[in-house]
Amino acid sequence: MLGNGKKTYHHNNSHVPVLLEDVTKVLAPNQNESYLDLTAGYGGHASKIIEIMGDFTNVTLVDRDEHAISELSKKFGSGVEIRHQDFLGAATDLNNESKKFDMILIDLGVSSPHLDNASRGFSFQTEAPLDMRMDIRQKLTAEHIVNFYSYKDLTKILIQYGEEPKAKKIATSIVSSRPISSTLHLAKIVEDSYGYRGKTHPATRTFQALRIAVNQELRQLELVLPILLLLLNEGGRLAVISFHSLEDRIVKRFFKTESKAGYEARLKELTKKPLSGATHDVLNRRARSAKLRAVIKINT
Repeated sequence: MLGNGKKTYHHNNSHVPVLLEDVTKVLAPNQNESYLDLTAGYGGHASKIIEIMGDFTNVTLVDRDEHAISELSKKFGSGVEIRHQDFLGAATDLNNESKKFDMILIDLGVSSPHLDNASRGFSFQTEAPLDMRMDIRQKLTAEHIVNFYSYKDLTKILIQYGEEPKAKKIATSIVSSRPISSTLHLAKIVEDSYGYRGKTHPATRTFQALRIAVNQELRQLELVLPILLLLLNEGGRLAVISFHSLEDRIVKRFFKTESKAGYEARLKELTKKPLSGATHDVLNRRARSAKLRAVIKINT
C-alpha cells in the first residue's frame, strides 16, 4: 500500500515494461494529474505512474488486444477507465469528447505475451497459424496477405515495412510456394531465399513487415501524433517508445517540426536524442532496439 492508503500495483513478470525508469522520468508524474496510456498492455508502465500519482481517478488505459484488456481489468478493477480500441481510434474518440491529459504514453512494441503465445503467429521460431493480428476482431491476417497479395504488393510491403534487401526474391518464393499456412513454413521459405543464416534470422524483416501491414502500424502512428498534440494540456508531456527506424523516423520528424516553428512552436523536446534501451535498459532483452522520445507542450 502507498502511504496515503492507495494500492500499489506490481508489474506482471511475464512482461517487463521497457525503459520504465526513463519513461517515469520524462513523464514526471505529479498528484492530481491525468494520464493516458494508449498501448497499456499488461499495465507495467501504468502501475508505476499510478503509484507515483497516488491516485487513479484520472487514468485512461487503452489496448487493442482483448487479453490485455482482461488483464488490465483484473489488475485495476473499476478504478481506471479502460478502452478496448486501437490507439488511433481511442485518441480520435477522446479528442471528440474534448478530453485533455497531462501525460500520454504510447509504446509501439509488441508485448512479451504476444510474442510468447505461439498461437498469435508473431514469431518465426514456433509453429503457429500465420495470424499476427493484435486485435483478433479485425479480418485481415498475415495468412491472407501471404496467400492472396500480388507479387508487386508483397514486394512493396517487404521493402517499405521491412527494409528487406531481398524483397523481390522472397516475394517470388512466397508466390511460388502457395498455399502457406504456418509461421515455420514461411520462415523456411525466407531462409531458403537467403541461402544462409547469419546472427539475425533471415525471416526477421519479413515477419516485421507483415506484422506492420496487418496492423497498419505506421499509418496509425502518422495519423495519431497530431491528435495527441490536441489531447495534451499545456505543460503536458508525451512519450513515445519505438522499436525500429521506420517508427522512430516518423516520431522524430513530427517532434522536430512541432518544436522548431519559432514563436508558434507547440512542443519542446525533452530528449534531444532518443534514449536507447541498449544503454538505458540493458537487463531487459526486449528493450535492446527500443528508443524513447519525449516532448512537452508549451503552446496551445
